[in-house]
Amino acid sequence: MRFGRKPQGKPGEWYYCVQHHKVEEGPECPARDRLGPYESRPDAEHALQTVAERNEKWDTDPRWNDRPEDEDS
Repeated sequence: MRFGRKPQGKPGEWYYCVQHHKVEEGPECPARDRLGPYESRPDAEHALQTVAERNEKWDTDPRWNDRPEDEDS
């Protein structure tokens, strides 16, 4: 008998699994491997694009950008 944590989530919630590179409904993969939940399958399908857009927005937000201007990446 295997003991461990069951994936959390519920049917009707959509996730993108970064381990398997697939969209899943409800809890299939462990939370550490998932992005979401998303409201719809198409939203989950675009999870990596959404992450990239948000990261870019946050990286260029002057309220959070504490890097000196002359510093390269």
